[in-house]
Amino acid sequence: MKLSRLWLNDFRTYTNLELPLVDGLTAIVGPNGSGKTNLIEAMGLLAMLKSFRGAPTESLIRKGADRAVVRAEGERDGRPVLIELELSQGRTRAQVNRQRLARSRDLLGALRVTVFAPDDLALVKDGPAVRREFLDDLVVSLQPSADLVCSDFDRVVRQRNALLKNVPMRNGRPALDDTTSATLDVWDQQFAALGEQVLELRYEVLADLVPLVGESYVQLAGRSAEVIANYRASWGNGSLAAALDHERLNDLRRKTSTVGPHRDEISVYLNGFASRTEASQGEQRTLALALRLAGHRLVSERIGEPPLLLLDDVFSELDETRSRALLDSLVSGQTIITTASELPPGTVPDQMLRHTGAELRLDSAASRPARSMFAQE
Repeated sequence: MKLSRLWLNDFRTYTNLELPLVDGLTAIVGPNGSGKTNLIEAMGLLAMLKSFRGAPTESLIRKGADRAVVRAEGERDGRPVLIELELSQGRTRAQVNRQRLARSRDLLGALRVTVFAPDDLALVKDGPAVRREFLDDLVVSLQPSADLVCSDFDRVVRQRNALLKNVPMRNGRPALDDTTSATLDVWDQQFAALGEQVLELRYEVLADLVPLVGESYVQLAGRSAEVIANYRASWGNGSLAAALDHERLNDLRRKTSTVGPHRDEISVYLNGFASRTEASQGEQRTLALALRLAGHRLVSERIGEPPLLLLDDVFSELDETRSRALLDSLVSGQTIITTASELPPGTVPDQMLRHTGAELRLDSAASRPARSMFAQE
């Protein structure tokens, strides 16, 4: 899908904004704090139903307003598509082509996006939770129905943990009555069934992703490299059901579920060394970008059309050579880039927008022949 127009009402710093978009590369250039990332965030919200910055819904509504609206029209499979979101305190309503969706989850797949932001360095440097979330998001982008499996598993983990916390301890041992034990059995059955499905989904995607990560890294770095990812299940090689049974007493004592996909580790190695602890900052940043670009390419190949690619402040940590390599590596499709600096020499975007904070305007001199004008903020 490609977006042709974006509307924002009381979203973040925008009171009202109408922004036409073109196919190909759009560059939004402006100083830090001018509101460039807010535009990227809104586009990502239309696809993921969550802020890639991890912000709660309440913070997306302009101060003093009681709701925000994000709308976009575009084209998918040759047909027009209109996506609309209404954000209010603790609630998001969505509709596609004027049809209200019974569940927000039904929006997944209407628009696919790939987002890279400076904080994505956490994909390499931080703990396993960030990599698990990255992999699960990629699973859902490839197979929207998998969101139900992932969300159901998260729900069961919360319910099981709540039950574990409520079991009293007597003389250093959990006092587990028959009713609670039977309830725990039920949660364990659901936990094991859903957990095995999550594991299978992750394995499948990771196997297809890793070769593409290596190719993307080589293209960005300009030199040969070997990228390997190791998925380590927290319960070893046996069944999850058996692991839950074996760890039940330990879980009761610790009041939490100690095994399951929510505890798994995904380690990424660069040239045989653990990237999290032994790669340089430049290598880590290049690897993080390679992970995102590989996921973007995987979805493009599986779905048959590239997702909308959103690159936020991507040039801030890349030298000119890697910045140029990034632009050269982009697959065909629609790409939106924000930057506080100028684009690499020789880059002529299809649309160049200048953002001052008070005004967003088309820079026709830096764009290819303009196909549309737009209303200013």
